[in-house]
Amino acid sequence: MSLILDQVSQRYITDGGEVVHALADTTLTVDTGSFVCVVGPSGCGKTTLLKILAGFLKPTGGQASVDDEPITAPSWKRGVVFQHANLYPWLTVRKNVELGLRFRGIAPAKRREVAEECLALVGLVGFEDKKTYELSGGMQQRTQIARVLANDPEIILMDEPFGALDALTRERLQMDLLRISRERRKTVFFITHSVEEAVFLGDRVLVMSPRPGRVVLDEEVRISQTYGRLLPGKELRSTPEFVELRDRIADQIYEGQEL
Repeated sequence: MSLILDQVSQRYITDGGEVVHALADTTLTVDTGSFVCVVGPSGCGKTTLLKILAGFLKPTGGQASVDDEPITAPSWKRGVVFQHANLYPWLTVRKNVELGLRFRGIAPAKRREVAEECLALVGLVGFEDKKTYELSGGMQQRTQIARVLANDPEIILMDEPFGALDALTRERLQMDLLRISRERRKTVFFITHSVEEAVFLGDRVLVMSPRPGRVVLDEEVRISQTYGRLLPGKELRSTPEFVELRDRIADQIYEGQEL
């Protein structure tokens, strides 16, 4: 299923009555099965865009839709992975992963089966009965990803999910996410502040301008066609094509900005 934005814009009114133009008219199509990464300076509207796609926020102009169906509310078909895991500390890891299925009325035996399958997929076998506060930050994020996968959404929206993690854990989760997205053939819309992460993960990178945010660069990533995603992460990141694209995207972000 494709995500479609048609002339979408967003304005806020502050408590003091000031009108803030967060997102300029944006027209965009995210094709089924693609992995799209979005980068840009802080405050450029990346998260606003994701909230509109998730159905958390109604745009003040234009329309967001999935195929021909307007997005008017959240849906389990569009799973959201947040920067912080937002797990329930009084529940076990397994029960956290089962939560969406429970809300949908799925039978307990089936919930358990699906949860254990998804926990195995993210590398958390043996931790099913732990409380979430007993886990590291990276393992909590794995649990959140498993919770989203358990609902089997058609689209996964990710808002800087690895931003608070150490470099080693972040790289491991990047590799896991690539593997999972291919195995499950999911459409992924991924927001990040890291240009390197965007180029490594995405098959398409969007660069947004400072507020009011708009897409100023839409770059297809062809590095995987040259080297294949099976090339170890560190080697892929050091290829001339990777470095050139990373630097060009970074230049676009910082063009005209005071550093």
